[in-house]
Amino acid sequence: MIIIQAVLALYFVRVLYIQVVRGEELQAMAFEQQTRDRLIRPNRGSIYDRNMIGLAVTETVSGVSVIYAQMKDIQATARVLARELELEEAAVYEKISRRVALVRVAQQVDTEVADRIRALDLPGVVIDEDIRRVYPFGSLASQVIGFVGRDNQGIIGLEAKYDGFLMGTPGRILTETDVAGRHLDGSRQYRIPPVDGLNLVLTLDAVLQSYAEQAIELLVQQKDAARGVIILMNPMNGQIYALANKPDFDLNDPFTIQCPELSAVWHTFSNEQQMNELNRMWRNFAINDTYEPGSTFKIVTSAAGLAEGVVTLDSPFSCGGSVTVGGRQIKCWRSPRSHGAQTFVQGVQNSCNPVFMAIGEQLGAELFHDYLLRFGFHEKTGIDLPGEAVGIMYDADKMGPVELATMSFGQSLTITPLQLVSAAATVINGGYRITPHIGMRLLNQEGHVVQEFAPPRGEQIIPSEVSDSMRFVLESVVSVGTGQRTYIPGYRVGAKTATSQKLPRGSGKYISSIMAFAPADAPSVVALVLVDEPKGTYYGGQVTGPIMQLLLENVLPYLGVTPLYVTEEEQEGAPVTVPDIRGLPKAEALKILKESNLTHDITGNGENILEQFPIPGELVNRGGRVLLRVN
Repeated sequence: MIIIQAVLALYFVRVLYIQVVRGEELQAMAFEQQTRDRLIRPNRGSIYDRNMIGLAVTETVSGVSVIYAQMKDIQATARVLARELELEEAAVYEKISRRVALVRVAQQVDTEVADRIRALDLPGVVIDEDIRRVYPFGSLASQVIGFVGRDNQGIIGLEAKYDGFLMGTPGRILTETDVAGRHLDGSRQYRIPPVDGLNLVLTLDAVLQSYAEQAIELLVQQKDAARGVIILMNPMNGQIYALANKPDFDLNDPFTIQCPELSAVWHTFSNEQQMNELNRMWRNFAINDTYEPGSTFKIVTSAAGLAEGVVTLDSPFSCGGSVTVGGRQIKCWRSPRSHGAQTFVQGVQNSCNPVFMAIGEQLGAELFHDYLLRFGFHEKTGIDLPGEAVGIMYDADKMGPVELATMSFGQSLTITPLQLVSAAATVINGGYRITPHIGMRLLNQEGHVVQEFAPPRGEQIIPSEVSDSMRFVLESVVSVGTGQRTYIPGYRVGAKTATSQKLPRGSGKYISSIMAFAPADAPSVVALVLVDEPKGTYYGGQVTGPIMQLLLENVLPYLGVTPLYVTEEEQEGAPVTVPDIRGLPKAEALKILKESNLTHDITGNGENILEQFPIPGELVNRGGRVLLRVN
């Protein structure tokens, strides 16, 4: 009796363990064994510009799957699916003949095709909900927005950075089956709905992004350059209005190379070579690569010199065409000619290298290096995009007289284009560090704000009066200095140009750039135009100045910046609509522009107009310039 009672007690304990301790676990295992489930993809959150224009949206499509145990004729099923899905029959047969519970035959199938397959009522073939990512503007901001893979997971750009917010949570369709995996007649289906992803609203403006891409594409084509970039940012809060890279790619077809020369030999490349070329095409030059900034970096040396009191606006300097530092002769860009006697302001206007070498020497290596750290050149800007690079510069103890001299005018260190724009914003916004960012807020499917992205303003690293002085000095660069090609009637614009020689020295390859901001007294936008390896003329002011002028002529009115006209004639000048003169003979086109009170610049020697910028229909200031390209 005792033995029997002990055995019963053990059974009781065992049943208690199974029912209570492992009850939920075993129930879930039984449910898993007795059902077959199919995933339902959630709707990936959309990406909008600041005006709620869709830049990346999701379409509802279908997926086609096969349950092996429920098929009656594998060969016939493969034949029908291959025909309807336009696939190879052998490949479909190989896929659906595997003895697995469920196999996905095709994803992102158009609804019309899925409806035809559903109407055939093929045993074992199931049609599920699926989604497809669509980019309505094709290549617009391609390196910034990024794209998703076949699994709807972000690969590059914002799609990757905000993937956790955008992707949502999958749902499931559960079907009761027998031990062989066959659907049970009369059994129920359980549907666990998916949770859709959040929508992302950007600081980008689709119109300004379009302006920027048109401008940099025209410049790259005109100068037969390797690549180019334009950045537009609010210097007060770091919101990026536009970030344009050329060349770019089609977000709806990101694995197709855009270069005709590479495309012609693409089939000869190994998989590794193809992937390297695709990664190169997807690179965001503005944040992924560094370069020697050249003379645009002089704004940092100037601000540091003014902040430390080693220079004033009226400080005298003398340029003899070159300076010998540490036994090495370092030339001014104007050598063998010289700028002679000049004040600090005139030195900035002339972009005279000896002036900035003298300021760097007076600051000393340790203090100069300290300002590089304050401006953040040793770290990432913190922009919400993946793969950001960081500048490379000498440590203070490794910075000899030659390195100090060359760094003072933008050589012997490398930074990213975005680092330069971020530093320029600090110089002109009162001296405060800002964090460039593109994400503005997250919205749920009902349109309610879930989270705001507004990085706080950083520390003040130069006094506000120094910032005021720098805005005055850089405005004079446009009025009488190297940035005169950026002048816009009615607007106060400040700028600094740069022409930096690429390594190795003497290669004949240059980077031309210009940094500009407006209005000079209260900046609402700071911009950078940069072109890599322009052919022919390569001086920054000549190459990038006119494009910056055209860009700001469109951007400032769009942002609501009112021109400050100084004459009655200018006050009467209302904006005019750019006419469409593409395809017209040159003489006829120029006549139309004259009648529209517009001026022009022409590239090429042909007789017919191939391209124009700004594009037809845009409003520009009366007397504005239209860039034309002829064959």
